[in-house]
Order: sequence, then C-alpha cells, then structure tokens
Amino acid sequence: MAATDPEDGGLQYGYEQTLMYGRYRTELQEFARQQGTQIREQARLRQDNDSLSPSCFRGSWWKRGKLFIKDHIGEDWIFLLILGVAMAFLSFFVDYTIEQCLLVHIWLYSSLTTIAGVQYIIWIIYPCILIMFAVGFTHIVSPHAVGSGIPEMKTVLRGVSLPNYLSLRTLVAKSIGLVASVGSGLPIGKEGPFVHLASILGHNMSQLLTNINSSYMNESRTSELLAAACAVGVSSNFAAPIGGVLFSIEVTSTYFAVRNYWRGFFAAVCSAFVFRLMSFWIKDEATITTLFTTHFRVDFSFDLQEMVAFCFIGAMSGLGGGLFIWFHRRIVDFRRRYRTSRIGRVLDYNRFVFPVLWTILAMTLMFPRGLGRFQGGQNTYKSILGMFFSNITWTTAVNDPEANADQRAEAEMIVESFGETNIFVSLIIFIIVHFIMTAVSVTLPIPAGIFFPVFVLGAAFGRLIGEAMAVWYPEGIVHLNILPGGYAVVGAAAMAGAVTQTISTSVIVFELTGQITHILPVMVAVLIANGIVQYLQPSIYDSIIMIKELPYLPDLKGNRSYRLTVADMMRTNLYFISYGSTYADLRKLLKKNFRSYPLVDSPTSMILLGSVQRSKLEQLFHAHILAIHDERQQAIVGAAVAQDTDNESIASQEAENGNGYEEVDQDASAVSKTGMGTPQRLKRTLARTSTRFRSLFTRNDTNFDAVDNGISPALLEASLREDDAMLQETVDLASCQIDPAPFQLVESTSLYKVHTLFSLIGLTHSYVTAVGRLVGVVTLEELASSVISAHRGSSYQRLAAAESNGSMELEALTNPSAATQSASASER
Repeated sequence: MAATDPEDGGLQYGYEQTLMYGRYRTELQEFARQQGTQIREQARLRQDNDSLSPSCFRGSWWKRGKLFIKDHIGEDWIFLLILGVAMAFLSFFVDYTIEQCLLVHIWLYSSLTTIAGVQYIIWIIYPCILIMFAVGFTHIVSPHAVGSGIPEMKTVLRGVSLPNYLSLRTLVAKSIGLVASVGSGLPIGKEGPFVHLASILGHNMSQLLTNINSSYMNESRTSELLAAACAVGVSSNFAAPIGGVLFSIEVTSTYFAVRNYWRGFFAAVCSAFVFRLMSFWIKDEATITTLFTTHFRVDFSFDLQEMVAFCFIGAMSGLGGGLFIWFHRRIVDFRRRYRTSRIGRVLDYNRFVFPVLWTILAMTLMFPRGLGRFQGGQNTYKSILGMFFSNITWTTAVNDPEANADQRAEAEMIVESFGETNIFVSLIIFIIVHFIMTAVSVTLPIPAGIFFPVFVLGAAFGRLIGEAMAVWYPEGIVHLNILPGGYAVVGAAAMAGAVTQTISTSVIVFELTGQITHILPVMVAVLIANGIVQYLQPSIYDSIIMIKELPYLPDLKGNRSYRLTVADMMRTNLYFISYGSTYADLRKLLKKNFRSYPLVDSPTSMILLGSVQRSKLEQLFHAHILAIHDERQQAIVGAAVAQDTDNESIASQEAENGNGYEEVDQDASAVSKTGMGTPQRLKRTLARTSTRFRSLFTRNDTNFDAVDNGISPALLEASLREDDAMLQETVDLASCQIDPAPFQLVESTSLYKVHTLFSLIGLTHSYVTAVGRLVGVVTLEELASSVISAHRGSSYQRLAAAESNGSMELEALTNPSAATQSASASER
C-alpha cells in the first residue's frame, strides 16, 4: 500500500504529521461529543417520523401507550420475568412430553404381547424411530442444535460470534429434537440443551426489544442477559435457582460481574417457581415440593467415622470423572481416525447408520428380559434416581421386622426392578453399562446433555458404597444405622462435580432433595473429586471445546507464564489499511477473513490511527463497484439513444402484433439483482433445506449455512479484472465509521496480564504499538497457543516459525462460520 501525504486525507480526521510520529489535532472528547449529538439527532428524527403516520388515525391513548411501553417494557426486571416464565412453560411441556414418550415405550413393551421375540423388536424399534427423527430433524432444520450447548455458550460469552447458533430455527430444532432424543430412553440429559434454549430465547427477545429500547443494542448488556439466561436454563430444568445461578457462572464464565448477580437470581427464581407451580396445577401434586424429596434423619444423619467412606466416594468420583472425560475424547478420536477405513465408511455412509446401530445395541443391553433386568430396564431414569435416593436399605428392608408395610413394599419393588439377585452385582452392572452408554450416546448427532446421566452414575456408585457399609456395619458404626440414600446423594454430587469440574453441584443436590443433612459430606466429597480430576483432565465442556476446535482460552497454570511477554506471542505479519490505499488494495485486503483492520497513516510510518470493521470496508468496496457499473450503463445507454429512436416505430409495431419482448417489472428486476426479496430468500431457504435433506443419505461435509448473495464469484472476478484501471482510485474513508481508540498493548506486557484482560473484557484481538507505531497484533488464537505452550514448557520459536510461514490463520476467530463448520464436522 502506497504512502500518502497526510494533508490529503489526514487533516479531515483530525490528524496531522509531526516529528513524534503524529498527533491528534482534534480532541477525542470533542469527537465523541459530535458523534453523540449526531446519533441523538438521528434518533429524534426517526421518532418524529414514526409518530407522524399513526397520529392521524389514533388518539392520544396510542401515544401514551407507546411511551409507556418504550419506557417500561425494556426494563431488566420485566425482561427477566418474561424470560423466566417462558422458559418454565417450555421446560414443563418438554419434560411432560419426554415423560409421555418414555411411558409409551414401556406400555408398548409390556401391554401388546408377552412373546419375548416380539417384545424385543418393539423395545428396539420405538427408540430407533425417535432417534432417526431427532437426527434428521435437527440436521434439516438447524445442525447447530446438535450436542449440549454449554461449550458453545461458553465461547459465545467470550465474545466470539457463532452464526445462526442463537437463531429461532435452532430453538425449534433443539426443542423438538431434545424431546425425541431423551424420549428414546438413551442415557442422555437435558440440562445443557436447556441452557442453550434459554440463551436463544433471551437473545431473540433482546433483538426484538432493540426497536423499543436502544440499550439492548449494547454488546455488554447483551452478554449480561445471556449470562442470566444460562442460569434460567439450569433452574427451569431442576427447579434449583441457587444452584442454577452458581452452576451457570462456573461453566460459562471466567470472570463474573457482581452487578449481574441479581439478574440471574431473579430470572432463575421466577422460572423455578412457575415450573413447580405448573406441576402443582397440571399433575395434581399436593403442594410445591422438590423433584426428589428425601426423608433422612435430621437430628443424627451420620457418624463422624463415616467421613472416611464419604472421602473415598469423592476420590473415586474424581478418578471416575477423569476416566469418563478421557473415554469420551477417545471415542471421538477413534471415529475420526478410522473414518476412512471399511468400517468407518459403513458407519458414515449416512447420518442414520451409526445412531441407529448404537441405539439397537444400547436398547439390547437395556432389554428388561435380558441384561436390563439387572439395571431397572423398565423404569425411567427419574424413577431410578428416586430409588437410589430412597431412605430404606435395599439389602435388609425386605426381611426387616421393624420396617412397616410401605417400606417393605418399596424394597420389594426396588429389588424386583434390579433382578431379585445380589444387589451389589446389579449395581456394578448398572455402573459399567451406563458409563459406556453415556460416553457414546452424547457423541451422537442429536441434542444431548451430560449432567443428568453422570449424576445418576454417581448416585449408583454412592448407593453401592452405602449398601456395602450397611452390610459391614448392620448396627451402625457407633450410634445409628447407615443411610445408603445419603451415600447416593454424596456420590451424585461428587461425580457430576468431577465431570463438569464445578462445586455448585452440591447446592443443586440440596435443592433437588430438599434436605441439607449431608451438607458436610457432600462438600468434602465434591472438593476432593474436583481436586483429583483437575489434575487429570479438563472439564467435559472444555474437552468438547477442544474437540470442536472452538475459540478456546485455557486457564493459566504454573510459574512459566508469568515470565512471558507480548513480544513472545504477537503476530508481525500485518494486514492494514492506510489513507493512500486504493480499491485494488482494499480488494486484496478483504480476501483475508478478519473481522476488523487497523488504520495507519502510511505504510512507512505505521502510526495507528484507529480500527475499521470489515463490514464497513465491504460497504465502501461494493458502493464503488456499483458506481463503476452505473457509469458503464450510462455510457451504453447514451450510445444507444440514436438507435433506440430509429427503432421506436418498429418496436411499437411489433408490440401491437404480439411479437415483441415482454415488459420487465422493475421491482422484480431489482429484487432479482439484489437477491434480497422475499421470493429469493424463500427460494434459498428451500434450496438449503433440500440440500440438507439429500445429505442425510450421503457423506457430505458441505457448510449448509454459507451465505448465498446471488452473485457468481466467477462473474464478479471477471468484472473486476475488466475494471482494474478504475480500481486504482484512492479509498475515500470520509464516510466510513472508524474506531479511534482500539485496544492496544505494548511489547513488554506480561502473558498473565494479557490473559486477564482477554478473559475479563472478552477481547478477541489487540494491537501492539511502540510509541504510537503499529508493530504487531495479538489474537485469541496466539494467546491460547502461548498458554498451552507455557503449560507444556515448549519453546516459542515454533510459534514464531509458524507465524513467519503464514500458517497461523485465525479461522476459528476471524471466520466464525469455519469454527461452526469444524464443530459440525466433528459431530458428524
């Protein structure tokens, strides 16, 4: 890019060249004041225009109502109230529909026939139909609905944009697909998907309210509302507002603004209250209760010597959680590694093969007249969890003379559900089978959560230890009898906390059971489990982020990271725009998929003046191309005027005879050229849906969400080559919006400080300057690579070599669709 005289374009931006690389002649404060005045004036004119048209038809009541809505409907508490209530309704009806699907499955098995072979066929066909529907529906409507949703929301809250991930199409696909996938009976949960659903609902509500309250256009405000929506997703699922808020903070945020605390709690309480209130109204419950009510002794819940067993549960849960995360990642790696093998080609022939085959295998393992009779195969996971939390001792309650009739009946029902054999063998089989089934099921291309299945796994392990303690100490260790249900509560919290690497699972389990009698054992076990698993593996959500290659910033560990600086990680191969840049230079610049570009005064001095968004530069470039096109069309029309005059009578005669050309609709032509009309948009939507439907039965890795702008790239390139001479004009930046103060660092800034700034503010990139000169740029990818390299103790020479070769492209950050495409590819 050629340099230019600052007097040509620099002074109009309030900048002039000096010996110290330049200075701003117009103060930033005055510039900001002028911009603010201009924005307010535009808003006033827009408000006046809006108020003119209805004033002729409506009275003053319309104006007062409009002002009331504008002043009050956009307030946070109303927004959060609507969000919480809406998610409560959605959660209840999804939960109710899933429950009915599971009951239909059990009814079809037990009521239609007693022939074992026919029962087996019915047992596996019903889930296969639901899984096939979930796979096909989510793929056709929105592939972004696949998976949990928490890893992607963790990325979105970091400031990274994932196109179409928070769209209404994804809301529909996630809701319906979740009903089918969980209703099939596979060991998958719905807490993660509900976090995603609440975030989609909150995002679209904020977009809807931007026309009423302009504060919803603020990026920071949107991020705060999304954080509150994540809390609503958890609380509406488990009716656990306190644990929901804490859990959402732990799994989605590195730093959390305290001012956003009340938003999360308010929305979560509204959602949890309405969710349980609907159960009271529709399910005819006696009162508003917890989901898994327990009745443990309050005065003396456990002996102090039992803390050894509780610590053992925490340690084993930490090891089990690390093993689960490792096994889940190995499954994904195995499928990727052997995708080109004969078996891999068979499994990937279309999207249905692997999910259907795995569903058949899983349902075979759960068949009630087979191995499923040792696992409670005829019961839902909700009822199985209630059995694990039961207050009775399975091994002794049936023959216990002190037990009442209800306790003996409950014990007989539980023992019958688990095969009427040795209860320890049944629990061990349940743990092993469901450990494998859960790890594989959450890799299917369907909406699937992870929290609830591992929660049940932990409850099963805790129940196993509790029943063993009851056998070893039938009279209790010191005072009273052992409560195996309390061990199940401890195991559930520890296992779920280990896999997700959160402490708030202890609070969730208290809200689920309605008792805090085991608060100390639960907290100790969760802390031990977290301490062990954090040494072994990242959390399951961070592991999925790495699997899907989403923008990821790991936490700092060790002392090496404190000695590294920006100079060790920044990129020096820069792409920028200057006052002397031509449209040909701009064309080359836009081929690089960056979200913004630095503005410098000239390529020689490299004084950083600001930053320009890619969208603004694209508007400038397209406007210039259209101007060239208009000039050429005017020249053609001017040359053809004489010929048109001579042929006018001939054309009129042909039109009268019906042999002439038909009249062209100018509006339709404009719509066809721009590709932005409703028919064209509908046509593109139908074409994309048809392509997705055909891809269900083929191995196709096409990015179906690529934007079709209606312009052929080949024709565009051809037209640009013809107009190369006209592209040598200097780019006019007078009408382009420029950020005069982009975030900047210096070369001596430590890695620790850079990591803190990126995490706290949500930065995606920062420019590096030296006495005002642009010398480099640090992006999220360089920072993440530097942190990982520091953890491994490797040299930064490898990063510098990769940078000089131009191999470090920020596809995940600067081209969000590439990140989404790689995530979809990993799910496939």
